[in-house]
Amino acid sequence: MLRIKPTNQISGTIRVPGDKSISHRAVMFGALAKGTTRIEGFLPGADCLSTIQCFKQMGIEIEQAGDRVTVQGKGWYGLQEPSSRLDVGNSGTTIRLMAGIMATQPFHVVMEGDESIAKRPMRRVIGPLRQMGAKIDGRKEGEFTPLSIRGGGLTGISYESPVASAQVKSAILLAGLQAQGETSVTEPHLSRDHTERMLQAFGVQVERDGLTVRVKGGQELQGRDIQVPGDISSAAFLIAAVMMVPGSSLLIENVGINPSRTGIIDVVRQMGGGLELLNERVVNEEPVADLLVTYAPLHGIEIAGDIIPRLIDEIPVIAVMATQAAGQTVIRDAQELKVKETDRIATVVTQLSKFGAQVEPTDDGMVITGSSKLKGAVIDSMGDHRIGMAMAIAGLAAQGETQIENDEAIAVSFPGFSELLSRISL
Repeated sequence: MLRIKPTNQISGTIRVPGDKSISHRAVMFGALAKGTTRIEGFLPGADCLSTIQCFKQMGIEIEQAGDRVTVQGKGWYGLQEPSSRLDVGNSGTTIRLMAGIMATQPFHVVMEGDESIAKRPMRRVIGPLRQMGAKIDGRKEGEFTPLSIRGGGLTGISYESPVASAQVKSAILLAGLQAQGETSVTEPHLSRDHTERMLQAFGVQVERDGLTVRVKGGQELQGRDIQVPGDISSAAFLIAAVMMVPGSSLLIENVGINPSRTGIIDVVRQMGGGLELLNERVVNEEPVADLLVTYAPLHGIEIAGDIIPRLIDEIPVIAVMATQAAGQTVIRDAQELKVKETDRIATVVTQLSKFGAQVEPTDDGMVITGSSKLKGAVIDSMGDHRIGMAMAIAGLAAQGETQIENDEAIAVSFPGFSELLSRISL
């Protein structure tokens, strides 16, 4: 159980763990590439370790020591048929992106995960992969795991996705790299583009035209040295911590500021918070900067539309910040929250209400009435890492102690979170 006590100030210079999305992709693409890929800044969280284990089961030699990983790639068709099921643990990124990779392989594989993964929708990925020619089945006609895939013999498609999802887009593009002809994906809004950027770093030609991205089949990847920047989704919790405690200031070094992920920066600025980008640079096609975060009184805003895919994982902690903002904060167009590790609309409302916060659910988001005086509470993360961390941040501004049950889930994306929080709390 994680115990959080109120703090008088947040201060210091820190780094956050490596970006989870980029860490997953670096291992996957390194395994599919020809030659050696060396990764520095890898996130050694449970989800990314699941990705490593799955590729080891398919004969890929991977050495991991802390945040350094070496992958001996064997090319697209160097993977071996696994002798047992691939267990993705709690990682939606692993199972959905690997579905696209497995759709290209001329063998049979079964993928499954934990109880949370068993409830998460897979047909959004399975449907277009079937259109390309992959043979895929699962519970309820492929809606749920375990997934059985026999790949190979794919044909490129032009797919209009009903949702803005980097996982859906990535699965289709990865399958398209070994499909006949051209494959394109068009989204209603731009989702994270880490796959497109990293594919280019590995030598793949990727074309973008507005909300449409295209790849041609038959392309190979070449091994690369990859520097993984700090995860802005992890940094978001510490940005929020500064905004919860008057007089606070924090420098967060080496954070990825991919434009498809920087919705949290835009929201903090729109709410009146102080956030400055320093030392901007580009590493492996990804923009990186140091973030100087300074407390300022916040005010409520409306968060909706195109910005939602750019901050979908940060909404739980944005809701926490909104409890201390003057006026109302309205979050709309965020139905995707319902199919995360938990139904994050319901979970955020339930857990924040325990603090005495004024928060009401809606069909596609929530309404938070700010300037609440929070009281310490006993919180359940519900096995969701982002819920656990968001409620820990709320505890910094609450009267009395806050206890986070099932806090082990936090290690999925932010190992060392509680120790780091203690170090910057004065």
